[in-house]
Amino acid sequence: MRADKFTLLTTMLFLGIDSGTQSTKAIVLDLNSGKILATGSKSYSLIPGLPAGHLEQDPQVWLTAVEASIKQCLKQIGPKKKDIRGIGVSGQQHGLVALDAKDEVVRPAKLWCDTSTQAQCEEIAHEFGGQPGVIHLAGNAMLPGYTIPKVLWMKQKEPKNFAKTKTILLPHDYINFWLSGVKRMEYGDASGMGILNVRTREWCDDLINFIDPRVREMLPPLGSSREAQGTLRPELAKKWGLGSDVVISAGGGDNMMGAIGTGNIKPGVVTASFGTSGTLYGVSATPVVDGQGEVAAFCDSTDQWLPLVCTMNVTVVTEQIRNMFGWDHKKLESSVKSIAPGADGLLMLPYLNGERTPNLPNGTGVLHGMRTSNTTPAHLARAAVEGATLGLAYGMKRFRDLGMAPKEVRLTGGGSKSAVWRQIAADAFGAEVVTLSTAEGAALGAAIQAAYTQAGGKTSYDKLCKHLVKLDEKTRCKPDKKNRALYAAQLERQMDLTGRLGQVGWL
Repeated sequence: MRADKFTLLTTMLFLGIDSGTQSTKAIVLDLNSGKILATGSKSYSLIPGLPAGHLEQDPQVWLTAVEASIKQCLKQIGPKKKDIRGIGVSGQQHGLVALDAKDEVVRPAKLWCDTSTQAQCEEIAHEFGGQPGVIHLAGNAMLPGYTIPKVLWMKQKEPKNFAKTKTILLPHDYINFWLSGVKRMEYGDASGMGILNVRTREWCDDLINFIDPRVREMLPPLGSSREAQGTLRPELAKKWGLGSDVVISAGGGDNMMGAIGTGNIKPGVVTASFGTSGTLYGVSATPVVDGQGEVAAFCDSTDQWLPLVCTMNVTVVTEQIRNMFGWDHKKLESSVKSIAPGADGLLMLPYLNGERTPNLPNGTGVLHGMRTSNTTPAHLARAAVEGATLGLAYGMKRFRDLGMAPKEVRLTGGGSKSAVWRQIAADAFGAEVVTLSTAEGAALGAAIQAAYTQAGGKTSYDKLCKHLVKLDEKTRCKPDKKNRALYAAQLERQMDLTGRLGQVGWL
């Protein structure tokens, strides 16, 4: 689709917000030119001093950061802010925001990375015949990261707070509520709660009633990701100097928005995020339910489906090695490049933060195959990159097992900046990999969704993504057949070793 198809009589700008665990970012997208005209950001941290496994944030820090990021953007574009037509929000998934009868926050939000709900997950699964029973009901296994075990945890551990709770929202829903005054959930982010039957996009009453029948009353209206949330609250529009008709789109989880922002809107393309943790996801026209519970059967934010694999250890592993030897990123890159594929037999199980796929909440890292010849800093660096990449390559294998046929992987995140890592990814995934021209995939996806919503059916995601999502072709890597075979064998070894150690409780 040529850019001139978007030549408009008036300028139309859209704000994209990406509210994450560590920071919030905002961009202003010019729909006509496809350029990002302004950016803003604000960092924050987790609540300190909590017990191991408890990871929480005060939702107010998100609102403060969203407003600060928006104001930075508005200052940069000056009088052009009158051309802003819509706002889209991407948010960290699975967090529990509990509101009371006055819509005030009952307690800090328990986040996606909080693992304190293992006992509640086991209790829920046991009630329905184990994880296969839960998958039969809702399409997904019951995992500690999901939202509904957090609700059961609050009921059991903090009954007074549970009694006060009148509304349950996800992080991006809470930001949308603040922006629009409307409480609502869309299918994409809601599918990570653990109580949405992703096949039918309806709440699962059996699971809800087991937690507590009152949970049904706490859930806001559920609807299409293509429908608008509402419009910007008049007091915010006046405060920021924006128009009275600024549309707030449905928004979505960061992975769902990342899919839109990387042009991952139809089968054949997969997005891989190489951040602190890692995600691998691809759009499907039909539900992709994994009977083993390893691939999350999520909905996406275009009313399709988004099978997804999440691992907890990607750049956290390489940063550990880099800091261990006092290297900068250039030295890490050259060290990895200096060692042949396979690291001369040195294999790292990279579960430094436990792991989600495979499900090892208390997992630890392992170095296997150490010899005097391969126990060098450079070998450790190569093994770290390979181990982290093969963790996601296992997810790619599961995608193929479930009938998906990815032809291209679009890389995002800090790890994607490494040329040697990109080639390792191509070899391990068995598919071409390429990065994007912008690093802000989730914020861009949110802005694109806002543009789609404001258009009211007069355009399509396909047209918008062809116009707005740009690949950086100079980063494209094709898999090497020899290395592809080597990494396939290494993946089998890595997963076999993981399974054997896990079975005897040594991980």
